[in-house]
Amino acid sequence: MKQPKPRLVQEITDRLRDLILEREPGEQIGSLNEVAQLLGVGIVTVQQAARLLEHEGFLTVRRGPGGGYYGTRPDEAALERALSAYLRVHGFGYREALEMMSLLDCEMMPVAAQSDNEELREALNGLVKRLDLCDVREERVSLEQDLRLLLLRFIKRPLVELMTRVTTHSYRAGGPALFDSPEDVAIWKNGRRRLFQAMLDKDPELTRFEAERHRQEVLQRLRRQAR
Repeated sequence: MKQPKPRLVQEITDRLRDLILEREPGEQIGSLNEVAQLLGVGIVTVQQAARLLEHEGFLTVRRGPGGGYYGTRPDEAALERALSAYLRVHGFGYREALEMMSLLDCEMMPVAAQSDNEELREALNGLVKRLDLCDVREERVSLEQDLRLLLLRFIKRPLVELMTRVTTHSYRAGGPALFDSPEDVAIWKNGRRRLFQAMLDKDPELTRFEAERHRQEVLQRLRRQAR
């Protein structure tokens, strides 16, 4: 049996994914023959496209009475695993994770600074109290992770959330320390303290300024390490 061209399979995969997203999760798209007729291609092409979408988490194939193709939605964990694997294949590591995290901070933190949620303010106060206990690198990494998990509770931007989770995971994997000497740790603490206070003061402009200042500090230190 002649195999369909990869470009055609990709086109049908995209079209079938669009069909799925136009309908409610769990809704039947059709049988194999019905989907092939709907898309105007052979059943082998549809089968190959279906396998790709099953792997992505967009499709479930049910067999037997009432069977056929049913649209689903990939869960967050599956998306994170897929994106993490893709980035690792392409050499995404600790350095890129730090660069991306600092950029995402500049988007998330000013938004969080505008929140009236008292839970956010209480949690931020908790992070401020932990700063003086962060002389050990593991404690600083833990605080940075908890900060971003806190921000994700107040940011309703799916792409930013996905990228934050993936980059935080890469950062947790470890790499050369940027703030390691007592002097560097003091710089990190003071910068984070200024940032947290700006957020507690509900000052998004100052928060963005402090987040960008920290970003530039991180980029400068990464450039020095690369020499």
